[in-house]
Amino acid sequence: MFPHHREREQPIFSTRAHVFQIDPATKRNWIPASKHAVTVSFFYDSNRNVYRIISVGGTKAIINCIVTPSMTFTKTSQKFGQWADSRANTVYGLGFATEQQLHQFSEKFKEVKDAARLAREKSQDKELVNTALSIAAPQSPPVMCVNGPEDKLFRSQSADITLSSEKERIKKMLSEGSICEMNLEAELFTLQDSNSKLVAALHEANANVEQWKKQLVAYQEETERLREQVADLEAHGGHGPSDLLKDELTQSLEELEALLKAKDEEIHILQSKKSEYHDMERERDQAIHRLREVEMRNSELERRIQNTEQNLGNSLEERDRLDTELQRAIEILDIKIFDLNDLRQSLVKLIDK
Repeated sequence: MFPHHREREQPIFSTRAHVFQIDPATKRNWIPASKHAVTVSFFYDSNRNVYRIISVGGTKAIINCIVTPSMTFTKTSQKFGQWADSRANTVYGLGFATEQQLHQFSEKFKEVKDAARLAREKSQDKELVNTALSIAAPQSPPVMCVNGPEDKLFRSQSADITLSSEKERIKKMLSEGSICEMNLEAELFTLQDSNSKLVAALHEANANVEQWKKQLVAYQEETERLREQVADLEAHGGHGPSDLLKDELTQSLEELEALLKAKDEEIHILQSKKSEYHDMERERDQAIHRLREVEMRNSELERRIQNTEQNLGNSLEERDRLDTELQRAIEILDIKIFDLNDLRQSLVKLIDK
């Protein structure tokens, strides 16, 4: 972080998370900004009354974002959230280790955003007071005159403004669809990460099951053999060293039985993980299905934008045609005025004679 900000900025909250940035080319995929979890902190500048989110990876700042009242932190899954920074023209994403960390960061983001809003309102109130004191006299509103061909030009510009507003509205809808799609992709990323972990654990468990079964058979055989030895010792009713050997065999038998019980519990846990793996598979399929629906919606919005752009082009051509007609009418009017001026001069000469 910049050294001269260190002196006046104070940290107010810190956490650790994996940092991502949206791909500037596609505006859909996430690009990791850090290889590992890094510290993400909120800082407050008391001199400028400004809040910032800062995260440093190595020797460079991977997040340096001023919090504004218009920002919104969105939870896209149980451990992932994101917000957009219009100044940096990017979208940041944070992946947390626990759901509680995500909740704490979201609450702090909301608190800081409200504080930034109050600071801006106070600043605007001061500016309004200064502006009111500096006004010397009220200004009269401009008068608009519409006459003849200029009326056509005004109507053309109004239609142009209406089409531009429609275009902006559809672009906003498309942007919201893209944000929804990014949320689904982030959720899919989380599901795939959990899925890969479960698959790795399942493969490791399957690799060890056979080995554990062999060990289990060997332990059972050893247990039976020890039980037979204990039964033989009890049948002979020996004393002295035989009693000592009997105690040792009994202790070994108890240890083997405890080990068998622990292995049975491990096998039961691995079998329960298989059901969790199937649940994750089903959730991933649902996320993929929703992602496809959003892509279809985006395609429809793109088609509507193309139609709007075509209509806008037609309106621009119509406006150019009206401009040409208006220019021609102005030229004709100039000629008529020139002729009337000649006639007036001729009449003046006749009157003087």
